Amino acid sequence: MNLLLLNGSPRAPRSNSKRYAELFCKHWKGAVETANLLKGDTDGLCAKAGAADHVLLVFPLYADGLPTVLLSFLKAWERSMGQKKPTVSVLINCGFYEPEQNRVAVDMVRLFCKKTGCPFGSVLAIGSGEAILDTPFRFLVGRKLRQLAGAMARGQAVSLQCTMPISKGMFLRASTTYWTRYGRRFGRTAAELDTMDIEGGT
Repeated sequence: MNLLLLNGSPRAPRSNSKRYAELFCKHWKGAVETANLLKGDTDGLCAKAGAADHVLLVFPLYADGLPTVLLSFLKAWERSMGQKKPTVSVLINCGFYEPEQNRVAVDMVRLFCKKTGCPFGSVLAIGSGEAILDTPFRFLVGRKLRQLAGAMARGQAVSLQCTMPISKGMFLRASTTYWTRYGRRFGRTAAELDTMDIEGGT
């Protein structure tokens, strides 16, 4: 199966999406080509997507939806799409504790598939995306990525989720401590951080 993996993060070269993509590729047994949508050759990527058997979109949740760079690509791909319709799967991460926060963004990709006639494949929605890769719970992500790769290779459509197995209260306290320390590094006070719109996921 010919797979094209597209990183839709606005900061793709230094993103968690890149890390998730690299981990996924370790579990993928077939041919795979990876590319960043950020500052990419849109026409060339549309052509590659059209020639692929399967396209995996890897991206973070932005404002409860898709990053602009990914939206722009999907619009361009829709305009140029030919007769071949590759299966489209999703690997999405967010900084929120609940992986369900990714649902609207996933539905936006489902709508794209419905409009274009592309089969919608599998989904892995990851919560606590800013933190989980740097904790002892990293193995949970690896397990889900292995399941995602296996389902895609078999042509199955599965919906998977993953987050850190801790309480919401514990996650909230840890994230508050993290962002407060982060803000202090750049001269922000806790009160100022409370007024900032901090997006989760990269």
